[in-house]
Amino acid sequence: MTDLLQFEFMRNALWAALLCSGLCGILGTMVVVKRYVILAGGVAHAAYGGVGLALFLGFSPRLGAVGFSLALALLMAWVMLKKASRADAIIGVIWAAGMAAGIIFADLTPGYGSDLMSYLFGSILTVAREDLLLMAGLLAVTLFVGMLWSREIAAFSYDEDFARTRGVPVTLLHFVVVVLISVAVVLIIRVVGLILVIALLTIPPSVAEKYSRSLWTMMGVSCLLSAAFSLGGLALAVRFNLTAGAVIILVASAVYLVSLLLPSGGRR
Repeated sequence: MTDLLQFEFMRNALWAALLCSGLCGILGTMVVVKRYVILAGGVAHAAYGGVGLALFLGFSPRLGAVGFSLALALLMAWVMLKKASRADAIIGVIWAAGMAAGIIFADLTPGYGSDLMSYLFGSILTVAREDLLLMAGLLAVTLFVGMLWSREIAAFSYDEDFARTRGVPVTLLHFVVVVLISVAVVLIIRVVGLILVIALLTIPPSVAEKYSRSLWTMMGVSCLLSAAFSLGGLALAVRFNLTAGAVIILVASAVYLVSLLLPSGGRR
């Protein structure tokens, strides 16, 4: 595999794996701890609708995915606050409608939508420098938000009622975290695809949670696990000429299954 590093596409793939690992480790921890899995799934499927709309109207699929996903993510975030008892059902409807819209727009678009397919299945080996810059920028923003509101985020993550009594801007943090997760989902889709993005966001944090005593330790361990899964899966995919995103998820899934059989190493 080291011989392949002379090619730019392979170097881009490695950088994508590392940047994606940072995003999955940090934001995936919030997805797991705050039980935002269905929201992340809704965003992923909304992204498909945005790509289909962008192709139909003739503008950038990336812009369409981000814009469409952010709009529906904010709607879903509002639903989680105002309609908590029905949030799963409402988000499920938004999830299905976003996916269906993408399919319809694809049907109405003349020619073959290769960009649409790349968002559906992902392709880490075709990640462009622009994608890397966007991932790096989002990771920088995420780290800045984490450092700026470290105590507030810890309180918000585990006990919102207690956080409110301490003056933590819970509603603001809720929307900030949802926006960061939404953009991350759209960017990670380019690496592993819509079908597998939720697995990459949830498996490393779920394994890390079992062996972490704090939120920040969980994020750090999750980042390391994500990097190991991504780089290991990428190496296996190149070696055996397989789809990289799928191999990355299979490696992560195998480790998760093994972790279920092992005793916990700590509690948060």
